[in-house]
Amino acid sequence: MTTQGDRFAELRRQIGDNDRAIVAAVNHRLQLVEELWRLKDQRGDARLDPDREQRLREELRGANDGPLSAEGVDRLVDELLELTKRELGGAG
Repeated sequence: MTTQGDRFAELRRQIGDNDRAIVAAVNHRLQLVEELWRLKDQRGDARLDPDREQRLREELRGANDGPLSAEGVDRLVDELLELTKRELGGAG
């Protein structure tokens, strides 16, 4: 039989695992965006694409099964895009 203390520890462990996976996913996203921006620079394309950002929001809202709200998805995308710009040196 599982005690509350065991369940508490297990939940904490799973949350920590999830947080580490989020950091790894964000780092991987930054690497991909950095490569994409290099290619865009070589082609003479603008780094930022407002239409693509809007499609990203729509795609993620559609993929969201909750409990994160649509507003929460939008805020997450806002933060992710701002973080990307800060970490990789702006809009260029």
